[in-house]
Order: sequence, then structure tokens, then C-alpha cells
Amino acid sequence: MTELLYQTYAYMREFTAFVTAVTPEGGVVLDRTAFYPTGGGQPCDFGHLVTHDGRRYAITQVKKVGEEVVHVGEGDALVAGEMVTGQLDWERRYQLMRTHTAMHILCGVVWRDYKAQVTGGNMDPLQGRMDFEFETMSQELVAEIEAAVNREVEAAHPVYVRFLPREEAFQIPDLIRTKINLLPPAITEIRIVQLAVLDLQADGGTHVANTREVGRMRITDYKSKGKINKRIYVELDRDER
Repeated sequence: MTELLYQTYAYMREFTAFVTAVTPEGGVVLDRTAFYPTGGGQPCDFGHLVTHDGRRYAITQVKKVGEEVVHVGEGDALVAGEMVTGQLDWERRYQLMRTHTAMHILCGVVWRDYKAQVTGGNMDPLQGRMDFEFETMSQELVAEIEAAVNREVEAAHPVYVRFLPREEAFQIPDLIRTKINLLPPAITEIRIVQLAVLDLQADGGTHVANTREVGRMRITDYKSKGKINKRIYVELDRDER
């Protein structure tokens, strides 16, 4: 079982770990990792694993396989039992943190102001898309949403991460609304991400600590994806300030 360091401290850029296994395909399993594996609409982190004697393994894919995280890439061979230093591509990680938090702000604003549920989404560094249950959408509505999101960014809300027992989480109406009941029964502790009073979701991804770090968000396009589904495309500035 791999300890998920990114779930408790998203700003970790470097860490040490032991190689516990190497898959037949050359993937590396560690006893703990700060590399986020692809999942929940968030792409994985990139970076390197470096040994004490300078061998380097470049990570280009990270995936969750059962209770373990497999790091896939290319470079010098690693063997089970040796210690490595994990070095994240911090620019990519931080851009994904900003983007993920921006998507939560967008969800919170759309639900608060229009009571429209999110039905899907995806992201890449500094850009993403989200689908909402809107029957109609216009340029004026999009401008309203963008302005409201950026006001919440500027409000500098703290972003809280905490873990709750499953039974306690199931008593929170906002979590029930976001379909927390669909989580597998085997999950007994649920990681919660909260943006002040704006948004509260069960979430396993990485986020910034304050909404102001997101920087300006722009809605670049919108499309109809069905009778009651509208897709919104967003981008962030490269520098948050």
C-alpha cells in the first residue's frame, strides 16, 4: 500500500521513499509518494526519481493500481529495496493545483447562483472544461459567471482539506448533493475539500491553500452538450499574479 503524501500536503516538491516493487513493464512502486496519479479528472504529475548514486528515472505517467501507485517512465533501472528521492515537476503540479481549485470555485458559484448541478469535467494545466445542468446559456450569462468566479478568487478564501469518517460525511447535505453515496463501500474515510462557504466536496486531488493563488480565470467558450447539459471552457493566466 502506497502512502499518499499529496493528500495531506500538496506543496511538497521533493520527498524520499523506498522502491517496494518494479512491475514487469518497468513501472516503479514506492512505499510513499507525492506524485498524483491520474484520476478524478486531474492529470498525473511528472518528475524524476533519483538514487543516491545519481541514477535518474523520468516519470511520464502515474497511475493507481489497487492500493498502490505505479510510476511509469524511462531511464536508469531501479530495483526493489533502494531509496530514491522523488522530484516533482513543480511548474506542472502548481498549475494543476490552481486549475483544480478554479474548477471548484466555478462549481460553487454556479450552484450558489443558479442551482445548476455539475455533470462532468476534465482539466489540463491552466485549462479545463465543466458540464452543468443548464437548459440555456448565453454570452451574458457566461460573463456573469466569470465575474462572480473572479470575485471569489480575489476574496482570498482559505482552502481546507480534512478527513471524515464515512458515516459523518454522509450527514452533510452538500456532500450528499455531490453524489458522495456513489463512493465504494470499502472507503471508510473520506477526504473533504472546502472553500469557505462556497464549495464542499469529497475530493482526492491537489489544491492551492488560498483562492487568490488561482489568479484570473477566463471563460473562453461554451457549447450545448444536450438538452440540459452545457459545457463551459476555462483558462487561467500562466502567472497567478
